[in-house]
Amino acid sequence: MPVVFRYRGFRFLFYSNEGDPREPVHIHVVKDGTDAKFWLWPEVIVAYNDGFDAKTLRELLVIIESRRTEIDRAWNAFFGTTD
Repeated sequence: MPVVFRYRGFRFLFYSNEGDPREPVHIHVVKDGTDAKFWLWPEVIVAYNDGFDAKTLRELLVIIESRRTEIDRAWNAFFGTTD
């Protein structure tokens, strides 16, 4: 599972097996056994949440929005896509 970046103890990552057919570009955020998944396009939204409170989800949304291009590039470089 490639980690794209870390921020204040959060790991922002995706899994190398993202389904068949592969799901659209997204990022998982993990910290202390808690995780959430965010779709990147057309806007950053929570796909699922397993334990983060609302304040943390809002913070994560801001971080992901500000680094969405970086996440998208890492996804495409890993999976060899341009979508």
